[in-house]
Order: sequence, then structure tokens, then C-alpha cells
Amino acid sequence: MRVPYFEPVVGAAWWTIGAAALDGGVGTVVLAAGLGVTGVLVQALRTRYGPGEPLRRGGRGRFLRLLGVTAALVAVAVTALGRFSWGELAVPVAAAMIGVALMMLSSQLDERSLLALGGALMVLGATGALLALGTAGGLYPQGMVGLVAGGLFWLTSAHRAGLLREVRYRVRR
Repeated sequence: MRVPYFEPVVGAAWWTIGAAALDGGVGTVVLAAGLGVTGVLVQALRTRYGPGEPLRRGGRGRFLRLLGVTAALVAVAVTALGRFSWGELAVPVAAAMIGVALMMLSSQLDERSLLALGGALMVLGATGALLALGTAGGLYPQGMVGLVAGGLFWLTSAHRAGLLREVRYRVRR
């Protein structure tokens, strides 16, 4: 498995964004639970795959360029939206942009699950934008999009690692 810790770490970042939209006490508990899930996933991936396989020749550079360009585009979009008083759209737009980047990354890593995750993030971003424009407050665009995106990343990580298949097998026995 190439880059085995990618999804859990990005999932933790999204979960943190979503938990920040919640009230103080609840947000802290939700954040702690999310970091616990991340720790469990990373530990399971570490015991199963170690540091992972190296990327194909030239793959590391392409991966880092895609990561850098996506981060720069998200930063510019968030700044521009905040400048024009559309800051509530920042998290949904970032989710959609990261969804597009994941679709491009799926071909490099040869992982179809990343293609599905990218599509789901684009739909989640559009849904969050609709909620934000409907003046639902900050909880839905930031909280819902962040928490659902974190959960989707963790689910994809568990699927890619075969942990879901193992759980399904244990339940059937």
C-alpha cells in the first residue's frame, strides 16, 4: 500500500475543522474521539503495512506537486471568499477542491476508492454550500462538512487497508 497514513491524517484535519464549529465542551469531546479514531487507524495501518511502499518513479514529486498546488488553491479561495464576505463558503469550497485533487490522485496511486472519495467530497461541498447560502449558520457548512469529510477519509482508509473486510468476516462468524 502506498502512502498508508494519508487518509487518516487528512481525516483528522477535517474532523478538527468540523469539531471547531461545535460548542466548547461538546467540541472538545468530539475532537478527542476523532483523534482516538485516527490513532487506532494509524496503529492498525502501521502494524499491517509499516511505512508503506515507495511511490513509482517520479510519483513522489507528482504527489507533492499536487498536494502543494491544491493547498495553494484552497488558501487563495478561502482568502478570496473571506475578502468578499462569503466566508461561510470556505469549508464547502475547500472540500470540493480537495475532492477534485483526490480524483487526480486516484490515477497516480491506482486506487479507485480515492475516486469515490473525491466524488463524495465534491457532493458534500455542494451540499455544504447550499446550506451556507441558505443562512443555516456556521454549524452546518463548517461542522457538518468537516465531520462528514473526516469520517469519509477514515472510512476510505479502513477500506483500503482491508479493515472493513476483516470486521465483516468477524461479524459473520
